[in-house]
Amino acid sequence: MPDGRRHRGPHPADARLFGPAAWPALRRAAEDLSWLLGRGYATPSALAIVGNRYRLTKRQRVAVSRCAASEEAVTARRRRECRPEQLVGRALWVDGYNVLTTIEAAMAGAVILHARDGCYRDIAGVHGSYRTVEETLPALRLLGERIAAWQPSECRWLFDSPVSNSGSLKKLVLELADRAGWPWQVELLHDPDPVLARARAVVATSDSAVLDRCAAWLNLARRVVTTSISDARIVDLSQ
Repeated sequence: MPDGRRHRGPHPADARLFGPAAWPALRRAAEDLSWLLGRGYATPSALAIVGNRYRLTKRQRVAVSRCAASEEAVTARRRRECRPEQLVGRALWVDGYNVLTTIEAAMAGAVILHARDGCYRDIAGVHGSYRTVEETLPALRLLGERIAAWQPSECRWLFDSPVSNSGSLKKLVLELADRAGWPWQVELLHDPDPVLARARAVVATSDSAVLDRCAAWLNLARRVVTTSISDARIVDLSQ
């Protein structure tokens, strides 16, 4: 059946799964999972322990796993985080789907997770397929205006080529950039993660695997959400 969604909005059960009544258990679960990760536990086994202890649903477990991080990882990530004013004259490489879908979700009223490393993440992410929604162009414009204000020497977007409709999205991004006068580049790569992890540029992402390996990164999604999407539905699992 074709995907007919017009928005990157909330799951029907999210009001219950991520409402205020669920916050205490979700925060304790994120804290416990982070503690276990810091002591060498593998994520699947640690998540099973925590999820069973707090009787979390599958969707809640995904959210907790996206928010947890060991203290060592949090400290290392924050040490390499760049402020926007440090971006002037430097190259910026954007983890395309990672950043774009979070902004789309925030604009559509979906749950946005405030993770322990300070990043904002959506729950669903992209898994093999993508389609533009009503928030796509406004999200790109918002990102473009913010990036342009920070004056990087270049802005390169990297998208996963195996994800369906990546070619159409590349065309859309380049057309928007051309109209706005933003000198953007767009690349489709089979797996952008290792490229981003090795980049000498500042990387805009909230992907944990990239954050743990890259030289410098920008918390782009969070900065755009906090400054430009006042009604974003933030669930804070950072403490």
